[in-house]
Order: sequence, then structure tokens, then C-alpha cells
Amino acid sequence: MQTLAHFGDGGPGPWILLFPLIWALIIVGGITLLRRTARHGRRGPGRPPTVEDHSPITVLGHRFASGEIDEDEYWRRLSVLDERLGRTGKGGAA
Repeated sequence: MQTLAHFGDGGPGPWILLFPLIWALIIVGGITLLRRTARHGRRGPGRPPTVEDHSPITVLGHRFASGEIDEDEYWRRLSVLDERLGRTGKGGAA
């Protein structure tokens, strides 16, 4: 009985099926890598910060998160910013 690619006659045998599988894995891996890079690369290290990154409320949140100001100071300053920016609700939610 002859097997895949004449295995008994010195052909590659069933290992020939491994090469299309490897190429399929390389292609799927490349596509996945490109999609993840594109998704995360929208705001990468080489891109300029957006306007929202420098808004007063965002800066205040970063200062609170880094420990520069305490919670009372954060809420006091946030209420002032909410009044000035015309926002309502706690945390600047409209």
C-alpha cells in the first residue's frame, strides 16, 4: 500500500502535512500581531498626547493617583473645576 508521497520509497511521508500547518500558524500569528499592534499603537510612545490628556480634571486625577494631593484636596479642587467648566454631578460626570 502506498502512503502519502510514497513514504516507503524515500519520500517525505506524512511530515509533508506539517509545512502547510506551520505556514498557517505564521500567517495567523502575523495577522494577530498586526491587529494588536494597530489597536495599541493608536496612542503609542511616538504619538503626541491628545487634548483630553491635559484637561484640568485629568491632571487633577493624575496628581491624586500619584499621591501629590489627598482625597479631601482632590474633591475640593474637583468641585471648583466642575463649577468653572459647567459640569454637574460628582466626579465631573455630566
